[in-house]
Amino acid sequence: MRSISLVFRRIAKSLLFVSALSFGVNANAQDAAAPAGDAAAGAAIFKQKCTSCHAISRQVVGPALKGINEKYDEAWLIKWIKNSQALVAAGDPAAVKVFNEYNKTVMTPFPELSDDDVRNILAYVAKEESAPAAAPGAAGATGEEGGTAAKGDEVSNFMLGGLILVVIIALLVILVLNRVVKTLDRIILQKQGLLVEGEDQEESAAVRFRRLAKNKKFVFFVIILLVALFGSLGWKAMWNTGVHQGYQPEQPIKYSHQLHAGTLKIDCQYCHFNAYKSKNAAIPSLNVCMNCHSYVTASDKYNGETSPEIAKIYKALDYDPATKQYGDNPKPIQWVRIHNLPDLAYFNHSQHVTVAGIACQECHGPIQTMPEVYQYSPLTMKWCINCHRTREVNSKGNAYYDKVLAVHDQLKKGEKVTPAVLGGLECGKCHY
Repeated sequence: MRSISLVFRRIAKSLLFVSALSFGVNANAQDAAAPAGDAAAGAAIFKQKCTSCHAISRQVVGPALKGINEKYDEAWLIKWIKNSQALVAAGDPAAVKVFNEYNKTVMTPFPELSDDDVRNILAYVAKEESAPAAAPGAAGATGEEGGTAAKGDEVSNFMLGGLILVVIIALLVILVLNRVVKTLDRIILQKQGLLVEGEDQEESAAVRFRRLAKNKKFVFFVIILLVALFGSLGWKAMWNTGVHQGYQPEQPIKYSHQLHAGTLKIDCQYCHFNAYKSKNAAIPSLNVCMNCHSYVTASDKYNGETSPEIAKIYKALDYDPATKQYGDNPKPIQWVRIHNLPDLAYFNHSQHVTVAGIACQECHGPIQTMPEVYQYSPLTMKWCINCHRTREVNSKGNAYYDKVLAVHDQLKKGEKVTPAVLGGLECGKCHY
């Protein structure tokens, strides 16, 4: 028996040693598999350049990216993302296989990305695929962009409505109590013999009105109230002239920002690519739409037929989805402008987006929740001035302010400073 127990002990020790060794090997393998990169920086690049074609856990235009770090070598992924067609042309087996699997769809090359940028993207993908799935309704509980503000608005409206209800109830109570007091006074006077039955008959409405009309104080008070009422209504009407907050016209194509910017999380500047470098954010051309919708037709929702809204894009471009050929009779989409400032007002998107770093939602509202876009903010001068009075300017590491400070240093040294140095050669300074 003793020899048997010794054998079992040796076996147990061996198993423990092998288990510990395998655990260490697996841990090292996982650490080695984890890409070295900044996931936060990769998230920004991914949302700007990748979300239109890729998602982590589901196929969009391209394949789902979950598990891509384990499936392919990092060096190969860097080459593929920068220029996939170069690998295909070189006859790389993995590249040719992926190219053929997706109907020879050409992936957009990104030569401007550095190796570290690609590593950051891969680190973000690894982080997202290992993150636990959010429970249903979690986003609503924590509040996405604009969610907290919406909840605050609901509370404010509830409090305001409750306050009005309390005032109305208080007025009704006062009226009832006043009526009760008059009735009690009348009963007391009758019991004391000071009021004869029939003398307390109420006057007719016409008599009361004539009496009030002869009361100069009452007439003056009524006139003051009417002047104040109509003056306030007139002032409000004039103040809101040209203010189109809540304006929501019907567009020729029902484009859903809720789907594209919200569900698919496509970065705003993927479509409105001029916002960071130009005065105008610009309406994206239909060619931008076709980056995805030459393949994505939403046919699963329409019994195999192309979505009617996507079909409008094809018709405008004179595009045949069967042959994937463009005709010679394209027609522009007649979009209805929503946000429109008066000609006397100058607004530059690049100054606010690039220099100030303001998010689109601060002016346009929770755009990612809008099935149809409407004007969220009043866009009045008062609204803009209030923002300029309260917003803090962050000049650290900002090229614009670095340039301004450099010009100030030149002025202090007595050096020559021309309008060109201050941006006087920019087209928007004169042509707007």
